[in-house]
Amino acid sequence: MAPHTEQLTRPAVRLRGLTRSFDGRTVLDGIDLDIPAGQFVALLGHSGSGKSTLLRAVAGLDHEVAGSGRLSAPERVSVVFQDSRLLPWRRVLDNVLLGTDGADRGRETLAEVGLAGRERAWPTELSGGEAQRAALARSLVREPELLLADEPFGALDALTRIKMHALLRELWKRHRPSVLLVTHDVDEAIVLADRVLVLEQGRIGLDLTIDRPHPRSYRDPLLGEYRERLLAALGVTEDPA
Repeated sequence: MAPHTEQLTRPAVRLRGLTRSFDGRTVLDGIDLDIPAGQFVALLGHSGSGKSTLLRAVAGLDHEVAGSGRLSAPERVSVVFQDSRLLPWRRVLDNVLLGTDGADRGRETLAEVGLAGRERAWPTELSGGEAQRAALARSLVREPELLLADEPFGALDALTRIKMHALLRELWKRHRPSVLLVTHDVDEAIVLADRVLVLEQGRIGLDLTIDRPHPRSYRDPLLGEYRERLLAALGVTEDPA
């Protein structure tokens, strides 16, 4: 289900002329980008293309970005990383509530991600998928207007990843933050997002709307055209043999 039209009129993220260089090498080269409120966007690109750099800039974690324009984002921003980054000396509920108050809200959020009853567990007692569920709960307990996810499912096995995809879409539909998901996985981007960006040579090389209803299946042949366009933008050609 796509966000309602009225939700998409107010940009949640607006970038103008965003530039970032490291040791004289330009990684982000004058990027202009608007992400409407409530939109689910995936960001693809080769390793080293600047995907995580762009995410850090939007999150306000990189103060060395430059450009002729401006960067704006909502006040309530949460970030989910590839590893859960749970503090091993704190129990699950305490990790979820880190920096916030409201144990009841924390328990409700853990229940939303399928971890009801695990509030007193230690992070070492969780599986990889459970740890990422806890990380999602920690980000959602703050009711973010913008959720930034940096390859949050990259370390999970295939079956767990598919389950996490369904969970993330359900949570997005329920809370409706804007989402910017960094991924290397073209299929993951197509199944989850309503808009996919390809970062190439420091710029947005392709901005593709995925006009298919949810839930989507990897086996849906109608997604093949989107897949081919994204792979082509990434410089990948599939061998028909």
